[in-house]
Amino acid sequence: MLMRIIFILLIPFLFVACSSTQKKYHEKHYQTQLCDKLGGEMEVVLNDRTRVDCLTNEYAIEVDFAKKWAESIGQSLYYAHMTGRRPAVGLIVDDGKDERYLKRLDVIARKYGIEIFVIKKM
Repeated sequence: MLMRIIFILLIPFLFVACSSTQKKYHEKHYQTQLCDKLGGEMEVVLNDRTRVDCLTNEYAIEVDFAKKWAESIGQSLYYAHMTGRRPAVGLIVDDGKDERYLKRLDVIARKYGIEIFVIKKM
């Protein structure tokens, strides 16, 4: 009986020890960080029911993880067109690992005037 109680008490510690030490955040966490920093408004609904992740006086910003760099280009350009603001992407990057996506985005961003806000993944 005592062994059973000890085992039951140890189960939560086993799960904690086996879990990753790095906390994973959703896109919305990073979106909130950037939008708060820039003083923008989050999730602005446009006439066609699409949502701008962050709208500031200057930018219409699409926030995405680095792997979705190509998708973010189209969305930022569309949101800029619909709002009359400049296009921007908030790219969530993991140091070193996502450098290739940032480089790809940068090539197109320079050509089409898209501002890039780099958000370090936690």
